[in-house]
Amino acid sequence: MYERIIFAGSGGQGVMTLGKVVARSAMLTDLNCTYLPSYGTEVRGGTANCAVVVSDDEIFSPLVERADVLFAMNDPSYKRFSPRLKPDGLIVVNASMAEPTETGENVLAIPATDIANELGDVRVANVVLLGAYNARRKLLDDDLLFGQLSYAFGGLKGKLLEANKAAYERGAAAASSATP
Repeated sequence: MYERIIFAGSGGQGVMTLGKVVARSAMLTDLNCTYLPSYGTEVRGGTANCAVVVSDDEIFSPLVERADVLFAMNDPSYKRFSPRLKPDGLIVVNASMAEPTETGENVLAIPATDIANELGDVRVANVVLLGAYNARRKLLDDDLLFGQLSYAFGGLKGKLLEANKAAYERGAAAASSATP
């Protein structure tokens, strides 16, 4: 198994958090992983992306030139990074903020922002996509990902934990109802 993932969006949309949660979960599963963040000149509202590589073999580079999976939180991120996706790669896109030109089984278009708003907190849109992705790919154990969400959202952010768990479950349910 060798999964190269690009998480992309605007600063403040939680793409770095998603990358960390996936990387830490992989590490705790005794998989090899790398995490390589890239920030724009601004923080909130600027461009943000990170690359995560998860493998049961040795990883020779943290750079992701051709991704197996692209998480796109918005249209500019989708347009910028979709050319770097392998032909058979999976696009996990926030359909509330981006309209993919591709269709078919390799596109998981989830209205993550709309779902997050229904849950009462737009900040959990990223976790909606994480739930959808893991329901489709089954890369990591759900309980392990929940544990890493607890780690990421503990302390002062503890009130976000329940909202993130609900978002994860709604994303998984949305992926199950999407056409594979």
